[in-house]
Amino acid sequence: MTTEPITIHSIINGEKIETENKLPRENPTHPDQIVGYAPINSKEETIQAIDAAYEAFKSWAWSDVDDRIARMKKAIQKIKDSTEEIAELLSREHGKALYDAHGEIAVSLMWMEFACDHVKNVVAPEEKEHDNGRTIITHDPIGVVSAITPWNYPISLSTIKIAPALLTGNTMVLKPSPFAPLAVSRVCEIISDEFPPGVLNLVHGEAEVGVELTSNEKVAKIAFTGGTKTAKSIMKAASETIKKMTLELGGNDAAIVLEDFDVNDERALRRMVISNFLTAGQICMIAKRVYVHRSIYDAFVEKYIEAANKWIRVGDPFHPEVTVGPVNNQNQVKYVQSLVSEAEKKGAKIVKLGTILNPELMDNGYFLQPTLVLGADYHDPIVVEEQFGPTVPILPFDDEEQVIKLHNESIYGLTSSVWGEVEHAIRVARRIEAGTTMINTAAIQGLDVRFPFGGVKQSGVGREYGEEGLKSYTETHVINIPKNLELPYIPE
Repeated sequence: MTTEPITIHSIINGEKIETENKLPRENPTHPDQIVGYAPINSKEETIQAIDAAYEAFKSWAWSDVDDRIARMKKAIQKIKDSTEEIAELLSREHGKALYDAHGEIAVSLMWMEFACDHVKNVVAPEEKEHDNGRTIITHDPIGVVSAITPWNYPISLSTIKIAPALLTGNTMVLKPSPFAPLAVSRVCEIISDEFPPGVLNLVHGEAEVGVELTSNEKVAKIAFTGGTKTAKSIMKAASETIKKMTLELGGNDAAIVLEDFDVNDERALRRMVISNFLTAGQICMIAKRVYVHRSIYDAFVEKYIEAANKWIRVGDPFHPEVTVGPVNNQNQVKYVQSLVSEAEKKGAKIVKLGTILNPELMDNGYFLQPTLVLGADYHDPIVVEEQFGPTVPILPFDDEEQVIKLHNESIYGLTSSVWGEVEHAIRVARRIEAGTTMINTAAIQGLDVRFPFGGVKQSGVGREYGEEGLKSYTETHVINIPKNLELPYIPE
């Protein structure tokens, strides 16, 4: 594994573009080490990328779907062949444990392969014979897609957009987050090499790049994963030209533990712990607040702490025993610390969890020891805000009506989970306002790329994954061929 800084490029119309200004990306484990440099593109270069995608769309939209699939499958194989290199780069720039980086790549490939296997079914024309004649329904590509992706799962949250867009005949300009731009750029380069120039373009940069990607009149659709506040600005920018949008936004996902949950089920408790602290808690769909029926609350907390102390091992992402690495950036460290500190000042009990395997790194890197917050109020910031870090509050509830109300009063509704006897858990799940609810598991462990994923309320617009996610990159076109061509009766 090389530790020398790498330099990545933007890709415009199939060409790697050098820029004078570059953004360094540090290693969250060793912030004094630079992992690599990303370009800082200008507004003019962003326009060039959009123009290239716009011109490429004119022919790519009419390309044969079998050709698109073949190209994507070649890219998939090349990503598989480069998995070790990409995973190591992702761990170094992001801070996630190496096993977690491999997991992200595996999910990305799983989705890309699903998209290849199902796109023909999605774009196949439908033809219907009926009393009035014949109707043909086609599912056509939309045009240029602007994709803006976050730092927490940079590869999977980019490929979730790239695969359906390109396979259904669209072209794309993608902008990754400056907090994790390196590994995803390598993946984009692999994919771009398999497609005609202009089909997949890659730009990096700051606010002016994002503004152009969301307001340029040649962009037909925006695919964004990120914060709700940013999404509001994107919707305003897109409104001028009425762009299509898929927005996967923040969440404050709750886990509800019913009175019939078995607190002695070690495997279930381990799943719960992982759902709270995988990727140092930096996942949009992670369980960020846990409500436990008061009748089992004390026993649950005791067993939860035991399970957490067994699984959580904090340290260098490349240490083979580490399960939780550093937080991605200093701003996120400060934000999570402020939430925990405020809860403690208001009387909550803070329980430190797990084992620190590399104590010498803790003061220098962006590390936070995972914590459990007990005794917080239902409406404290640690409970109602998205922490996006390695801390979780556990709160008691008295009955189902109370906990459903506590769950549903959130402005968010991405995912949720219910833990207990299965049929009982399903009955509660039916009353929860969320895009996805999982039973006796949560977060990545319960994700299935075959089915649609997305949020309700301020957690998003539209769906990704599944055939519905593929279809969201198409426009429905209805062609009517009536039998009777005479005008209908029109009164004088």
